[in-house]
Amino acid sequence: MPVTAKKAQQMIMAAAEKADEIGVPMVIAVVDQGGNFVAQLRQDDALLVSVSLSWNKAYTAVAAKMSTETLGTVSQPGGPLYGIHTAENGRIVIFGGGFPIEEGGKIVGGIGVSGGSVEQDMACAKAGLAAYSS
Repeated sequence: MPVTAKKAQQMIMAAAEKADEIGVPMVIAVVDQGGNFVAQLRQDDALLVSVSLSWNKAYTAVAAKMSTETLGTVSQPGGPLYGIHTAENGRIVIFGGGFPIEEGGKIVGGIGVSGGSVEQDMACAKAGLAAYSS
């Protein structure tokens, strides 16, 4: 089943709630299985650069079929995917905050969060991801 706008909004609200809890304004984006934009929220005072970063994190998670954190690990110098961050005109993100959305063992979309530290971005993205199943 594709990621619907309603489901994307639920995920975004859960991620935004976590952002409020930790006190860091975030930008949260959700894409479908083709990496196409479904929905995005920029919380008040979130960094402007986070608008494109959140979308690209979600896109990367779908395009690479793994979290951006995992991709970052395998794309370090000497790693099997070293240099991948230059693909897609630099759209590929190799630090945490993007996760694929899976259903029935199949990737159906991605979520990306940006605005805080990598750990904060990942915590908010995981909160959003958890809302997909609920």
